Amino acid sequence: MYNIKQIEKLTDIKPHVLRYWEEVVPGFSPQKDFAGRRIYSQKELQLIFRIKYLTVHRKMTAENAGRQILSEAKIIQQKPETFRDISETRKILAGLLLKNIDKAENKAEK
Repeated sequence: MYNIKQIEKLTDIKPHVLRYWEEVVPGFSPQKDFAGRRIYSQKELQLIFRIKYLTVHRKMTAENAGRQILSEAKIIQQKPETFRDISETRKILAGLLLKNIDKAENKAEK
């Protein structure tokens, strides 16, 4: 699980953008902890990377990115093993990225 600061570091997406995406992208709704702070799962992190790709590199609106993701979900249902492989790879890469960010922060503090 990731807090919003970790998500921002991993994705370079500002919190206000993440909150907007929650409103317009179906299925993007992080849980909240007891204090009301957003807590993002690995699945949501993967979704954020996908939305970022579609909005930044493919120049889609967030609304159209949401539609694209729904369309892709239907295709993925037909080949779930491919999705599992991609998800596992993304999970590994996100973990490595987070470790590198933590190491860089620790170095900067010294």
